[in-house]
Amino acid sequence: MIKTDILIIGAGPVGLFTVFEAGLMKLKCHLIDALPEAGGQLIEIYPKKPIYDIPGYPSVMAGELVDKLLSQAAPFKPGYTLGDRAETIVQQEGSFLVTTQSGVKHLAPVVIIAGGLGSFEPRKPQINQLANYEKKGLHYMVKNPDDFNGKKILISGGGDSALDWAIYFAKKSGPVVTLVHRSDQFRAHKDSVTQAYDLEAKGKMKIFTHAEVVALQGATKLTTAILRTKEGAEQPLSIDCWLPLFGLSPKLGPMANWGLEIEKNAIVVDNTLDYQTNRPGIFAVGDVNTYPGKLKLILCGFHEATLAVQSAYKIIHPDKRFTLKYTTVQGIQGF
Repeated sequence: MIKTDILIIGAGPVGLFTVFEAGLMKLKCHLIDALPEAGGQLIEIYPKKPIYDIPGYPSVMAGELVDKLLSQAAPFKPGYTLGDRAETIVQQEGSFLVTTQSGVKHLAPVVIIAGGLGSFEPRKPQINQLANYEKKGLHYMVKNPDDFNGKKILISGGGDSALDWAIYFAKKSGPVVTLVHRSDQFRAHKDSVTQAYDLEAKGKMKIFTHAEVVALQGATKLTTAILRTKEGAEQPLSIDCWLPLFGLSPKLGPMANWGLEIEKNAIVVDNTLDYQTNRPGIFAVGDVNTYPGKLKLILCGFHEATLAVQSAYKIIHPDKRFTLKYTTVQGIQGF
């Protein structure tokens, strides 16, 4: 059995930063994640995608941010159970016993759920014979942008991910990128929409609105996508790859059965104090939680984790008082 002060469910960016904040308070952490390596979505889905809203980093690749967070957590020697999903949680003599899918048991007085979207899978378009082209030109995420060098890329979607990748590929030398969206209103950031239309004006991108992909063609791999406009007209488009970026379908998985208050597939927390759930001693931070005014940003998750750890200390050491010190004063061994 693995015993620790704080058991963190989810080894994404917010989970990793929780280790750092807990370490400043001399609290030991152990992390559980169903993925085979730490980093969450940043590693699993877009390790080579730039992130622009992390303080101190005008731009940082997702994978690089994970490396920095791992280095920041390393001096506090956290434990990891990776490639194994947390299945059950049982309250046991003032602590929580969490058992994974493979049967590994973990015991801790505090559990902090930092599971991002929980388990997730891409939202797939409803097109016949879709599976025939998966990994043969059809991709639901970009793990290595270099794999798409020199290819005729078609991207579908109107959110941030679709626009970000369309802009990224359009700025690189190569064939013109095609962006298709079923509406003329994009959900992405306004600046991204402006950039996309600027690139279209420069001849580096083609944008089709009120259109969608309705069929795919190709004998052994994807070679053609059939676009249909709102008028019903269809036109073939020669492509090497298609990226339907319609977002992810989040699933809480076993956590939905842990007696936590759930609202719209997210865990309800008390944001007025410490992001604790309806079960005392269990906190939820990052994209997995919800409360009035919630923003699903990594930055907000860092803030939530900081406050959650403050309350966790009081649960773990009810007779002790912790005096907050700036890291510039106390320093950190290992850096």
